[in-house]
Amino acid sequence: MKQEKSSHAQAKPETTVRIDKWLWAARFYRTRTTAKDAIDGGKVHFQGERVKVSKDIRVGMELTIRQGFEEKTVVITALSTLRGNATAAQLLYEETSASIAKRELFQAARKLSNLARPDHRPNKHERQQLQRFQNRSASNDDILDDGF
Repeated sequence: MKQEKSSHAQAKPETTVRIDKWLWAARFYRTRTTAKDAIDGGKVHFQGERVKVSKDIRVGMELTIRQGFEEKTVVITALSTLRGNATAAQLLYEETSASIAKRELFQAARKLSNLARPDHRPNKHERQQLQRFQNRSASNDDILDDGF
């Protein structure tokens, strides 16, 4: 009986882990439920294909994970079913250099697209100018459409 307890207490290293548990342990999602919802929603891919929640993953597999605007391609370096601190979670995967470059490029593009927004809401005078401009351009379009 003592031998059973000691052999049971020694956990052998896992060779496969369910993907939802690993995503939770690697801190991509706060709960296993949100990890499951992301997988069901098609936000996690393996070899370009959607995966199921029960998919067993192994070390060396490459996953593509979409979170909000960002999409990361990571290579699994270790397996765990226990959620540790952030530094321990970062040891479970390694993001590819192509993925990092792509994310930085999209981040810069998003930053540039936000520059086109005005700093403030237009006041009464600015709204009147906008309306005059829009009415003028609409009437010019009508003239051009009628003339040709």
